[in-house]
Amino acid sequence: MSTSLKDTILSHRMLDGRAVQQRILKEVASEVEKFGAEGRPVGKLVSISIGATPEVDIYIRNQALAAAGCGIEFEKRAWPESITQAECKAALTEMNDDAGVVGVILQRPVPAHINLRSLQGAIHPLKDVEGMNPASIGNIIYNDIALAPCTAAAAIQLIRETGLNMQGLEVVMIGHSEIVGKPVAMMLMAEGATVTVCHHLTRSVASHSRRADVVIVAVGKPHLIGPDLVRPGAAVIDIGINQVADEDGKTRIVGDVDTAAVKEVASWITPVPGGVGPVTTAILMRNALTAHSRQMEAGWI
Repeated sequence: MSTSLKDTILSHRMLDGRAVQQRILKEVASEVEKFGAEGRPVGKLVSISIGATPEVDIYIRNQALAAAGCGIEFEKRAWPESITQAECKAALTEMNDDAGVVGVILQRPVPAHINLRSLQGAIHPLKDVEGMNPASIGNIIYNDIALAPCTAAAAIQLIRETGLNMQGLEVVMIGHSEIVGKPVAMMLMAEGATVTVCHHLTRSVASHSRRADVVIVAVGKPHLIGPDLVRPGAAVIDIGINQVADEDGKTRIVGDVDTAAVKEVASWITPVPGGVGPVTTAILMRNALTAHSRQMEAGWI
């Protein structure tokens, strides 16, 4: 067992996303410091939320803490719900032209009158640290995964933490969203894995998932995946985040996987919370560093 894998095990074959996060952030901080010493400091990350979005406050706070830990300036901008699409695009264009901004984070959800995809497309691909611009998604097809969607990249990072060889790995992706499922499949194929994507029209998810070396789940249904859907010894990456109420009325966060039951079958499993989430935040910071390097190559800095 490698040293990095030993450091990543939380307990009972559970992968500790927070340990992986801290390792990545430490690496990013070292590079940020190096750029600063060379007189080429990394610019600021700008986080944009539109309207009252209390549900994303925790994400913004975690992103700000990670940025601070890496020595990257983080600016929060809260736009009013009444802002128009045209005003949003104009502000994004201004940030694209600002050499002091290394990347833009567009928090979701957005108000109903805002076209999210259009705004994601308005963020220049070299400042698209979330990997949400259609051009960034398209780059994955050509095996350019340096600025890939953060959650998708986090899932793949956690597969690497298990020590499994990506080449020829049999992976089943349950969920085919544009921001997770589809990018994960494309990125895994770029790594040499064989990927099956299951969704709500798949006739028998179990017939696919039971033969997989790795099962990745991103559906948004609490405890959808039980031990009967996982081959003994498989690794399970749970991307789901669901809020459920206990009998006493208290709420808690659970994943798409019945972790307590599946961990007795799986070789490795990610907890929720504390698995994919922290790594996603770290990947965002790593993407900021990549964006900085590419902007320098383009002569922007």
